[in-house]
Order: sequence, then structure tokens, then C-alpha cells
Amino acid sequence: MRMDHVSYACEQDGLVATTERISSALGVEAVKGGVHPRFGTRNMIIPLAGHKYLEVVEVLNHPASDKAPFGQAVRARSEAGGGWMGWCVEVDDLAPFEERLGRAAVNGNRKFPDGRELVWKQIGILGLIADPQVPYMLKWEGDPALHPSNAYESNVKMSCLTIAGSAERVTEWLGEPVEKPLEDVAVDWVAPHGTPGILSVTFETATGAVTI
Repeated sequence: MRMDHVSYACEQDGLVATTERISSALGVEAVKGGVHPRFGTRNMIIPLAGHKYLEVVEVLNHPASDKAPFGQAVRARSEAGGGWMGWCVEVDDLAPFEERLGRAAVNGNRKFPDGRELVWKQIGILGLIADPQVPYMLKWEGDPALHPSNAYESNVKMSCLTIAGSAERVTEWLGEPVEKPLEDVAVDWVAPHGTPGILSVTFETATGAVTI
């Protein structure tokens, strides 16, 4: 179990403009991700050091986005003004989570322009919708070289999450101490005023710490 990425739902002016603001603040370039046909969403990627990345995601006017929990989550966060939607941990085995949550993981995919395909399974989006402090879980499949963090070598490091919520709640959700997947990413837990979830993420960049 390890921290994989953070997801930011685009603001009212759309995917490109939102991504440009974030990439400019971090002093890096974003790369095009692609469409998630099963979820009715599309994303752009900012690779980070340590096999992590930041995705900015936008819901599409597509029937899948009405049915898929991920599409629903993106739409709800964007309609609320956009911002941090959630965080994701990579696991080697989704079976314990499927058993505990009483449902099967769903398939995800997106294609590169050259025809290669990024594939994965994920579970836990319904939990994130109900309680946005908890992460969802993902298992990458296929070619490991296609992991979004490998789009280019990055020196920008995710150093801290500020989450409205509690370590105890997230530990209960994961079935393991929350500190395990976070490794070198610190968390500042604060009492939620209103909806729990990610309040900000701090990155170490070439020009110093940047909090978004």
C-alpha cells in the first residue's frame, strides 16, 4: 500500500485553464492524460517525484458520467467550484477491500495517442463521496512504464496534505495505519468545519514550498 496520486476537480473555466494555474504555481509543465470512457471524465497530469502524480480531472457531457461514481464525484466537486476531490493509494491486492466493502472493483482505462492503453482497477469512490477524507484504492495493471508519474522526470515533491478529518477514521477505512501508505508525505489533520476532505496540498519545488 502506497500513496499514488491526488485528484483536483477542475474549476468553472475548465480543464486546461485550471491545470495551467496549478502547473504555473509549481513551475512545471502538465501533460495531456486522456478520456476515461468508463467514467465519463478526462484528465491532465503533473508528474511528481517518488512515483506520485497530480491529476486535474474534468467531467464530460457523457452518459457514463451519470452512472459511474467517479464521474459523479468529479461533477459534484466541480459544480461546487472545483478543488481537491480526493487522494488515492495503490495496493497490490484489491480483494480485501472488495470483501470488506461488499462490492467488486471497477475497471478503468485510457488510451494514449499511439494506441497504448493504461489500465487499472479501483474501488472506494462511493466511500470518498460519502466521506471525502478517505482515499480510494487502485491497482495498476499492464505495463508499469505507463504509470502517469513516468510522463517525465520531476523534481517536484508532494510533502504535506492538510485534511479535515481524523487519522483514526482513515486508518479504520484502510485497515492499516494511515501513516503506512503516506510514507514521506506528512498530514496535518484538522477538525472539519463542514465537509471533511483535503483542504490543501503542499509541494516542494525548485523555488521553495508551494501550497495549493
